Amino acid sequence: MSKPGKRPRPSRARARALLAAVAAAGVLGAAALWTAASPAQEGKTPADAAKKAAPAARPALTVTLAEPQPADWPQVIATNGNVAAWQEAVIGAELPGMRITEVLVNVGDKVVRGQPLARIAAETVLADLAQARAAVAEAEAALAEAKVNVERARQLQTQGFISPQAGLQSATAEQTAAARVAAAQARVQTEEVRLSHTRILAPDDGVISARTATVGSLAQSGQELFRLIRGGRLEWRAEVTASELARVQPGMAATLQPPGGEAHVRGTVRMVAPTLDAQTRNALVYVDLPAGSPLRAGMFVSGRLQVGQGSALTLPQSAVVLRDGFAYVFSVGADRRVAEVKVELGRRVGDRVEITRGVTPAMKLVASGAAFLADGDTVRVVEPAASPPKAQASTK
Repeated sequence: MSKPGKRPRPSRARARALLAAVAAAGVLGAAALWTAASPAQEGKTPADAAKKAAPAARPALTVTLAEPQPADWPQVIATNGNVAAWQEAVIGAELPGMRITEVLVNVGDKVVRGQPLARIAAETVLADLAQARAAVAEAEAALAEAKVNVERARQLQTQGFISPQAGLQSATAEQTAAARVAAAQARVQTEEVRLSHTRILAPDDGVISARTATVGSLAQSGQELFRLIRGGRLEWRAEVTASELARVQPGMAATLQPPGGEAHVRGTVRMVAPTLDAQTRNALVYVDLPAGSPLRAGMFVSGRLQVGQGSALTLPQSAVVLRDGFAYVFSVGADRRVAEVKVELGRRVGDRVEITRGVTPAMKLVASGAAFLADGDTVRVVEPAASPPKAQASTK
């Protein structure tokens, strides 16, 4: 019998049963919770659930598409060079030690062949010319006297009054007087030439490019007084490498870009240098420039030599983005996501540029606004705005 006043203790078997029931209830609860949260109950995979949970990506930009287009473009060689005078004449005085009395032209003036450029003091030359002409008169008088003596000696010789030797002496005196007349006349011609040299004349049509002559200065022999660009003709001396030299031929077209963004100047290849510079290993190509161009002698300009025609894959320049010294375009995939593609550029004509590497004709590329995109962005594609129809001219 149990003692009165004390409650009986539960047995160990009953405690173990109670703990097992609590554990089973916990397992069943966890299974119920997992079953309720599992997407398999709705017939969906975990990837579908992730897509449903992720918010839809918003387009980064609204763009239009462009496709690379083939074109037949001229093949060019880009080069640089100096603009120089075709031929430049150095004009000086032919009378040394003479004073310049008048200068008639200045730098930039256009002159014609034979036009006076300056005048030199002619007083000394005029005096020498007068003296030479007086010597001619004196020699002519002596010649007239010698002719009379010869005629008289011939008559006396026929009559026997003088010997043949005296007649020969008279004839010799006549020839000597004639020679002195010729010498005096030649002296006159020399002084007349010197007088013409007191006017410094333009040797050809052209433009005065330099002037050192000043009034009152003494002209020295060989001293430069003026410099003349013959015919006003200029040429561009472009430098090309040895590998490019074989592609350049006389008669090819050239296009120059003057400094300051002025309109292009077109020229024609006149001659290709037969040798290369030993220091730079470059050759010169001489390009004739048209009259009236904005180019001036001494300019260093860039240009292109057109050496043929060739096919090109082109894009609008707005589709190309320059970043960190490289060129990129953005291709648009089926999911409207863009991918950055590195490309290489070639020729440029108008608003289009040649793509030499990196794209294919079938690619869909962003036409404009690519500078605001990054690799992987989502875009919204719209059709390009249609150009308004041209108004038709009314006919009578």
